[in-house]
Amino acid sequence: MKQRVLSTRGDLPGTGLGRLGAHVDLVRWTGAGRPQPGDLARLAPGVAGILCLGNDHVDAALLDAAGPALRVVSLASMGYDAVDQAAARERGVVVTHTPGVLAETTADLAFALVLQARRRLGPARDSLTSGGWTHFAMDGYLGLDVHGATLGLVGYGQIGRAMARRAAGFGMRVLHHDPAAPDSVPLPALLAESDVVSLHVPLTPATRHLIGAAELRTMKPTATLVNTSRGGVVDEAALLAALRSGVLHSAGLDVFEREPLGADVADLVAADRLVALPHVGSATEATRAAMVDLAVDNLLDVLAGRPARTPIPEAVPA
Repeated sequence: MKQRVLSTRGDLPGTGLGRLGAHVDLVRWTGAGRPQPGDLARLAPGVAGILCLGNDHVDAALLDAAGPALRVVSLASMGYDAVDQAAARERGVVVTHTPGVLAETTADLAFALVLQARRRLGPARDSLTSGGWTHFAMDGYLGLDVHGATLGLVGYGQIGRAMARRAAGFGMRVLHHDPAAPDSVPLPALLAESDVVSLHVPLTPATRHLIGAAELRTMKPTATLVNTSRGGVVDEAALLAALRSGVLHSAGLDVFEREPLGADVADLVAADRLVALPHVGSATEATRAAMVDLAVDNLLDVLAGRPARTPIPEAVPA
């Protein structure tokens, strides 16, 4: 008899979900949008695996709804803060994620945010499309240079290093803050010296609101903050205040403390010098398909009694 697996989406990019269905009894949530915890709990009883996205809330209640057959929660995501790792560990459930397949694509997007925010390309384009560009002016749409600037990377893992490679092409000086990496610069020094600060850390209790009002005041008034990691790493209220008061030149956000924003996007969109995108860091056809493929491989490996390819170390049962 095939093992039962729950997919929190009815369809996903690429062919991974179809490949999974050939090996397991696949139960899919087919509603519109993001499923609520109760939606998944009703489908979970008896499943041996859950294939989910990084914004699906996998808590103790969902794990218990699945029951003792559950062996693996496989995320098609690099981030894993939405999973209760302690609860999974207590129940002997392996949690996996998808590092290694989205670093380059996410770094592309992060650098695009650097360029958009620093050169103020959004307001320039808005002026063009609204008919406001009526003549050439030497002082029109002035931004700040990216080439030759100092880039500070908070987190120097796969995506941080990919950013550093891109920065080399722009002749940028690169600093990084990451206690696990050689030549790490203390965070206050990095913030004070950098023209651009780009965040590449997971969301943990230690990194929640890592960048708040005090840290923003440490940065140059001509600096740009970019966040493509997790929204909770930045105190959004403090960031908006800093932008509005001129403490900070500009910012680019692809992630937010609460997603999706829905109608609450108004304050962010209205903030001058802020470029905001709807969590599209890994959103290319090839990368999203590769994420699903790796998540499926992880799930099938665990169900077959093999080690997961990319487990979350904190969530692997001892």
